[in-house]
Amino acid sequence: MNQISADELRSKYIHFFISKGHAQIQGKSLLPENDPTVLFTTAGMHPLVPYLLGEEHPAGKRLVDFQKCIRTGDIDSVGDASHLTFFEMLGNWSLGDYFKEEAIKMSFEFMTSAQWLNIPLEKLGVTVFEGEGDIPKDDESAAVWKSLGIKRISYLPREDNWWGPAGATGPCGPDTEMFYYTGDAPCSPDCKPGCSCGKWLEFWNDVFMQYNKNANGAYEPLTRKCVDTGMGIERTITVLNRKSSVYDTVIFSEIISAIEQSFGCKYSGEQKSESVDTDKSIRIIADHVRSAVFILGDPKAVSPSNVGAGYVLRRLIRRAVRHGRKLLSKGQQKTDENNEFGRSTQIRLSSIADVVIRQFKGPYPELEDKSVFIKNELDKEEAKFMETLQKGEHEFEKLLPNLLKDPRRIMSGRLAFKLYDTYGFPIELTEELASESGMTVNREEFDEAFRKHQELSRSQSGQAFKGGLGDQGEMAVKYHTATHLLHQALRLTLGEHVAQKGSNITAERLRFDFVHDTPMTSGQIKAVEDIVNEQIKKDIPVSMETMNLEEAKKSGAIALFGEKYETTVKVYTIGNSQHDYFAKEVCGGPHVEHTGVLGKFVIQKEQSSSAGVRRIRAVLEQ
Repeated sequence: MNQISADELRSKYIHFFISKGHAQIQGKSLLPENDPTVLFTTAGMHPLVPYLLGEEHPAGKRLVDFQKCIRTGDIDSVGDASHLTFFEMLGNWSLGDYFKEEAIKMSFEFMTSAQWLNIPLEKLGVTVFEGEGDIPKDDESAAVWKSLGIKRISYLPREDNWWGPAGATGPCGPDTEMFYYTGDAPCSPDCKPGCSCGKWLEFWNDVFMQYNKNANGAYEPLTRKCVDTGMGIERTITVLNRKSSVYDTVIFSEIISAIEQSFGCKYSGEQKSESVDTDKSIRIIADHVRSAVFILGDPKAVSPSNVGAGYVLRRLIRRAVRHGRKLLSKGQQKTDENNEFGRSTQIRLSSIADVVIRQFKGPYPELEDKSVFIKNELDKEEAKFMETLQKGEHEFEKLLPNLLKDPRRIMSGRLAFKLYDTYGFPIELTEELASESGMTVNREEFDEAFRKHQELSRSQSGQAFKGGLGDQGEMAVKYHTATHLLHQALRLTLGEHVAQKGSNITAERLRFDFVHDTPMTSGQIKAVEDIVNEQIKKDIPVSMETMNLEEAKKSGAIALFGEKYETTVKVYTIGNSQHDYFAKEVCGGPHVEHTGVLGKFVIQKEQSSSAGVRRIRAVLEQ
């Protein structure tokens, strides 16, 4: 089996599927557009949801790409051998083209062919859906795998081998997952792919969307069946290079080396030394700095803040700083005599960020383009946090003697919230300090106090994707179209410097961020409302055509965010013709067919979003 780098795997995957008739498309932003249910792009399929739900993709029916992803649920687990917050996904899709047999045969060829990954057949195993209710077990997929020589096949239930629907209703179906056997001997006679013993590592899956779950909960066969696959780069490199941890691969070697030099420590990794805590801190810094660099380097970059994606970014940076200080303390580095905690304040995560930028600037050139911004933001947040840490840790140490008198060793959530509210000290760090002193924090009590104080803008929904990328409901589509009218009305009222910086659409309202330095006057707000409502009253047709990106720009279409667009794009025009129009933008859709169905447009609020960016919240009254 070959030893390959992430760049080589990325290249091999793309070239293999291009050779199979797939068009390479561009990976999208880490900050999803028009999806209020998630803070970040969480999987390679996330930007493709509209097309999996029926939209026609301008690049065709066979697609392949690599996508940067962030998953925030694993932040607390980072530090072990496998968990990451940032990762890359390779994916290929069939939008109503090939299905199970061809998808599985392509996966098998890429995994086992000497020209591609050259994984030994005896190291592979797969899982398929075992069936449930009226949905039969996936014997079709199992039969294809058997015909290819795969002997270890497990039938597993819904929680293991089923995807979707994205909401309460919609496309869904079984998947088949591919595993690499890392052990020398099975854990038991029942050891098989999907076993929890740790000897089987899943690294790729093929999802077969063949059913539609209707409002009555019934599963109806789809006439347009799709395939959605995902291969994690980090996990696959771990398999191919026979490593036991993602952090012991070439992906992290340069980053970890920079951490060792910065903090005077040594990473043991597979040497299995006793410096478990040191390894954990190094892994946390490596992952969190890498994640922060990609968030800050994204075309829709956010800055550290106390809400939403900015809060996650702040948490990543501050947790990395804290573990950097722990490493400095262990390494007995020269400290600032004025620092009462006996630790150096010179962490400089930006020096580690340099390594990340250099390593990933090839596939992600935006990182080099924004390198100055990335490092400046890291330095500023680090400086802020050093002040917070000193104040917060000082207050915690003042509380500690009384806390230790409690035989239950539980710190009240009320005290933890005081550290947060008064000193800006994150609850996660309070929990870490408490743990180091043999205590726990009453998190439920803290969460209740926090909810009364403010709500984080982590958009939560009772229905995944409702109002978001996967919502093609009537009102969400209307609001999507109204956003285009609003954008153009703002440009006509405030000037052509206005550019969209983000939007958030639900079935109840739209939220639109745009470049503008000063608050809008009441007169300007009314003027924008009047322009939008005038276009609605005219009942202008909305049309779509696909064209070359350069042709789209020459035609007057607005392309946003400095995004990486495909060569062929969709252009939506609100107007009587391609030359007589009110608004024209590059957009994935969907939109209404004519503006008269939108209803009355009303701006509810105009406010600041961030420096140089304003935010409008508006509704359509039916």
